[in-house]
Amino acid sequence: MGWLAFGYFLSYIPYVLLLKALTNGIPPFAGEPVDGLVLLPAAALGQLAAMPVFLLASGWWRHARRPAVCDPDRSMPATWSLVWAGFFTSLVIGATALNFTFTHVSVLFVLLLMRGGVLITSPLIDKARQRHVPSSAWAALLLSLAAVLVAVSGVRDFHLPLLAAASVGVYLVGYAARFEIMSRVAKSGAVATDRRYFVVEHATAPLCLVVLLAAGALAGQPGLRAGFTTFLTTPPAWTAAAVGVAYEALFVFGTLIYLDRRAFSWCVPVNRCASLLSGLAAAYLLHHTAGLPTPTDAELLALVLIVAAIGALSHPAASRWRRPAGPTQRVLFVCGGNTFRSPLAASMARSEARRYGKAGAALRITSAGLGATARRWGAPMSPHTGPVLAGLGIRPALGPGHPRLRRARPLTPRLCRSSTHIYCMTREHRDALLTLVPDVEGRTLCLDPDRDIPDPHGGSAEAHLRCAQHIQRAVRQRLHQLIGTG
Repeated sequence: MGWLAFGYFLSYIPYVLLLKALTNGIPPFAGEPVDGLVLLPAAALGQLAAMPVFLLASGWWRHARRPAVCDPDRSMPATWSLVWAGFFTSLVIGATALNFTFTHVSVLFVLLLMRGGVLITSPLIDKARQRHVPSSAWAALLLSLAAVLVAVSGVRDFHLPLLAAASVGVYLVGYAARFEIMSRVAKSGAVATDRRYFVVEHATAPLCLVVLLAAGALAGQPGLRAGFTTFLTTPPAWTAAAVGVAYEALFVFGTLIYLDRRAFSWCVPVNRCASLLSGLAAAYLLHHTAGLPTPTDAELLALVLIVAAIGALSHPAASRWRRPAGPTQRVLFVCGGNTFRSPLAASMARSEARRYGKAGAALRITSAGLGATARRWGAPMSPHTGPVLAGLGIRPALGPGHPRLRRARPLTPRLCRSSTHIYCMTREHRDALLTLVPDVEGRTLCLDPDRDIPDPHGGSAEAHLRCAQHIQRAVRQRLHQLIGTG
């Protein structure tokens, strides 16, 4: 995470410097000031050109082919969720660039509006979705609000164009929608799932932005129309394209920060802090190289308040993740009755996790059954469970689903929401689980992504052994995704 934040910091500085050089007509980048709407198309095209270069060079483009869910009938809705994430991200990209092009608004002031706005809206969104909002998040909201008010009160010559206010609003709406989708379909800790989100969003966002800007140009917006025509033939167009290339770099670092499986209350402060520090550095560089005004005392005070808000928001998450003991990932296996398949998978996963040392020891693994209702709590394990485990050389630790406990565990919404990874034996189980708890869709997969693991109940000992071998192969593959390639 530290290297990602450092990369984000380094990428943001040239991004801001190039934008300000264009809009203020600073040689050698521009002979005269360039309007923000005019340079947007070239910047978007620059990122669109750089995007496939990164995906091809990194080899991550291959992750786009991996289904996000195991049900073929649900693959298109999941894909469209990622496309929508790319659309809202395109709003963020376009608004971010536009926000830095207003000549009467300082770099640090714009950053305070954008970063403070995200910090302010985050707990409000969580509250609206009935998520737990800690007192530290409300403290961060008040500090962020105070920072914005202090920054506004200290502007030397306050002039915030209507377009600038609208652009900041679009930026905040885009981020809120993006985070909502990302929290549902990614941030799982599973490399394949998160990388697929990254690739599809990454490929969609610059394309959507170019399409949106082109639609504006066709609708008659003069700045955008000039940006797609006459401006592209001028030397400053190359500088504007370099803006897009710089954003491509910070987009990679920023998205990987947000995709960390830790809560947004940890990831958002890391990202916001890096960008604020880069904005501060860019502001002083512009002052020394081009004579632009330095940040005001009020803006610096607002920066201190924002950093305090970042500290308040990240403290609980940081405290939890610094604990030396306790699980960091919770894996839940689900079947129908929790008498054979899911407890068998849990026992196999515990045994397999030992091969990964500390990383495997950090997993908390359990199982439950959709049909194991509260009335059936205590239903005995299948008589085949113990012999099958012994035949595979597995000696499970005592825990939920262990054969000697001889009881089934019912699946509950609370158990699902507290699990970071949920693996179902069949597509039918996954559908039933999501009907019960729809908000865990992004972390709920089939154990075998290619085919169901049918219930061998009523079959021979050989049928139970074949089922167990199928489960074992799938468990090994899933743990390798969680730990071996993480």
